[in-house]
Amino acid sequence: MAINVAIVNDLTFIKLVLRDLIEKAGFRVIGEASNGEEAIQMFLDKKPDVTLLDITMPKMDGITTLKKILEIDPKANVIMCSALGQQKLIIDAIQLGAKDFIVKPFRSERVISSIKKTLNIE
Repeated sequence: MAINVAIVNDLTFIKLVLRDLIEKAGFRVIGEASNGEEAIQMFLDKKPDVTLLDITMPKMDGITTLKKILEIDPKANVIMCSALGQQKLIIDAIQLGAKDFIVKPFRSERVISSIKKTLNIE
């Protein structure tokens, strides 16, 4: 069964890096969004198995987006992406219901292990 992943990040370069390493691991990227508003619409339209959600974005930040996604689906698998130094936001996200977090710059093995851990797959 294919694992469908959505990427939400305002930086094109980051989306490209994440797409590349996710697809190399055998998962399928079903959509990309650049801000929280797009992310919510994509979540409703595509129903991803996992959403990689940046904390810092224009229009709607990742914490607000996380809250709205979890209102739509309390069992949504959301992994937060953050830069170093955003520990308080990461803690807030985990307390709200994010399943995990990954810190930029990304290490491919950490991203993939986070997706697998979130979905309880080996």
